[in-house]
Amino acid sequence: MKRRDFFRNTSLTAAGFAISPLLFSADENTTLALSELKNEAKNIIFMVSDGMSVGTLTLADMYAQSAMGKHTTWVENYKNGRFKRAMMDTASASSLVTDSAAGGSAWGGGVRVPNGTLNVGANGEQYTPILQKFKKEGKKVGCVTTVPITHATPASFCVNNESRRNQPEIAEQYAELKFDVMMGGGDQYFSADKREDNKDVYSQFVNAGYDVVKTKSALKNILTSDKPLLGVFDDDPLPYTIDHMSDEGLQNTIPNIVEMTAAAIEKMKNHPEGFVLQVEGGKVDWAAHANDAPGLINDQIAFDQALRVALDFAIEDKNTLVIVTTDHGNANPGLFAGRKADENFARFRAMKQSNTWVMDQLTPNLSSAQLIDMVENAQGYAMTSDEAGTIIDHIKGLDEEQIKDYYKQPFEKYAQIQKKYTNVGFGDMHHSADFVECAAFGPGSELLPPLIKNTFLHNMMLKAVGITNYE
Repeated sequence: MKRRDFFRNTSLTAAGFAISPLLFSADENTTLALSELKNEAKNIIFMVSDGMSVGTLTLADMYAQSAMGKHTTWVENYKNGRFKRAMMDTASASSLVTDSAAGGSAWGGGVRVPNGTLNVGANGEQYTPILQKFKKEGKKVGCVTTVPITHATPASFCVNNESRRNQPEIAEQYAELKFDVMMGGGDQYFSADKREDNKDVYSQFVNAGYDVVKTKSALKNILTSDKPLLGVFDDDPLPYTIDHMSDEGLQNTIPNIVEMTAAAIEKMKNHPEGFVLQVEGGKVDWAAHANDAPGLINDQIAFDQALRVALDFAIEDKNTLVIVTTDHGNANPGLFAGRKADENFARFRAMKQSNTWVMDQLTPNLSSAQLIDMVENAQGYAMTSDEAGTIIDHIKGLDEEQIKDYYKQPFEKYAQIQKKYTNVGFGDMHHSADFVECAAFGPGSELLPPLIKNTFLHNMMLKAVGITNYE
């Protein structure tokens, strides 16, 4: 698939929805108290670009301007004043630097909890996750993600668990909750062949009346079904967007975030009581951790296209609040100065594979010449022999299994080499405590003041749909 075709075809039109122009003008109001709701929303779409530093948003927008001649959806709606905009403090109960479990739980349970926990306080207090509240009110609810559906961010809206690491247990918790749409990766947490306890969690969903799908074609075939949906499309996370776009086999079998978002809306949009959907671009965070610039930029672009799907629906529907934000910054990427900074940044347009894909091609017997050729074919620049030697030296002495170990792969070294050819660099490989972007559109967006704590969004969502007994 050509890159321009991706941008053209992955809007709401490609998903079978009608597109309306963005009709709303800039909001002239300033800070509004949480009690000053003007119009109630029927639906909420909560969009999370996990681990998105402001540098990630900037890089994606510069890429979009270079590749398409226009801003990303997110930035365009800032430019035109259609988004109510805020900065958000993302701290957890245990640290100024949150993880995704605590960051998501601030939204999900409305209380800051220690890092690593899902809506569970330091003394074991349990805070009811927001999708359980909305389900109790009669709404359809669901989650979409590009990482395992049992991962921290979707789980933070759904369950109480003392550890985000308990993904096999979280899969079973989902079966008990009977939510309406759950889509992402994570087959290893549902399949009897892959779980340590050999439980067939898929059968629990089937017995509960779910459509269970594992391919893109199967997803398309059940969109008119009235049954709840579990879609699990890969063993762990879904592929990076750039790798997905370069592999016809992956495109034919695994839906992207845009297609999953459109499918989730289609499944729930006609429910009389409305719906609440969380959509997570989880691989944005994974790419930031790996200092994987081509993976990062393209997954942020894909997330932005999913945001376009949500906004197009909200504009047509006129009863939907869209919130778009992130749980924390990560790695603080940016385009840095250099004589050829613009020219080097343009190299991303020709790249066909992520840095993670390159790491996965490393073998014990790989030569420097072979690595140079591989990188030039995959990413469009020719490393020097010394640079290739740095990577080859790193993997010397590692066996096949060790080379496939994420924690042993030379991501940081490779990113530092790549910076010489792209001028994109990273400050670290971990989460940051930066304030982050948060925006809202539609009925209830007027509730968003300019600076918030992450917990604010929990009560804002409840208030937006008219639930007042949320204390």
